[in-house]
Amino acid sequence: METVAPLWLWITFGVIVLTSLFLDFVVLKKQGAHDIGVKEALNWSIIWIALSFVFNGLFWWAVKDSTGSTELANTKSLEFLTGYLIEKSLAVDNIFVFLMIFTYFAVPSSFQKRVLMIGIVGAIVLRTVMILAGGWLMSEFHWVLYVFGAFLILTGIKMWWAAGKEPDLSNNPALKLLRKYMPVSKHYDGENFWTMENGKKIATPLFMVICLIALTDVIFAVDSIPAIFAITSDPFIVLTSNVLAILGLRAMYFLLAAVANKFHLLNYGLAVILVFIGVKMCLIDIYKIPVTVSLAVVIGILALTMVLSVRTAKPQSQT
Repeated sequence: METVAPLWLWITFGVIVLTSLFLDFVVLKKQGAHDIGVKEALNWSIIWIALSFVFNGLFWWAVKDSTGSTELANTKSLEFLTGYLIEKSLAVDNIFVFLMIFTYFAVPSSFQKRVLMIGIVGAIVLRTVMILAGGWLMSEFHWVLYVFGAFLILTGIKMWWAAGKEPDLSNNPALKLLRKYMPVSKHYDGENFWTMENGKKIATPLFMVICLIALTDVIFAVDSIPAIFAITSDPFIVLTSNVLAILGLRAMYFLLAAVANKFHLLNYGLAVILVFIGVKMCLIDIYKIPVTVSLAVVIGILALTMVLSVRTAKPQSQT
């Protein structure tokens, strides 16, 4: 797996991620359990997005400085931006599933941020392993690209078919399995994952939520990682764009949770994006779609579905 990123940029990225997580956990612990409003979520979302753009600028400068090629730096920077936008877009679907899980278990909003932070750390570790494994597979077995591409096309078709339908969490096989082998309290015990009942240590509903969030991370990693490999094979771009998109997931969740009903067509747009990326991956040996075209298509589809969502949204009934 070859990359244009110098070693010092890898180290810088690691420091940024660890520092960001540390500060987030410190702030989280200092604040304690509290509701996160739209304003706070918006401010944090802006901070995370700004950090990603600053990092992309640093990446552009590092590539130009190490290779002396402005054209290559522009190309790699666009690949990062496209990959970041795709991962951020696919995270929206992730967020809708989180919202469904929290609603089903009636998780108090003041407890949700801790669950999301733990889920984000787990997602970063999981995706790092999967990205490295995926990069090795593609470097050793070129035909894996076609497998990934076909998988994305099928996933997009399945997402389109499922869009607009209410998922039935009560029939989730993972949830049934957990409840079968693990006694669970009917009540929350603050932000604890375990509690004592009748002298026995049993799980709280919050532990069930963490397990389902972890399962969701696995499922969406399987979808999103092949998507970004369709844009670039550079492991540095794949990893950094993926992780930086995930870092802002907690703030993005609280922001979108407040306006989720206004973007009811977004899943259709995400389905089209997945199919487009899958086709792009399958055609890579016949015609390589330019990264600028990919970026324009992703932005165009997202913008169109968001505009149509707002225009076709049903007016809220007034009581």
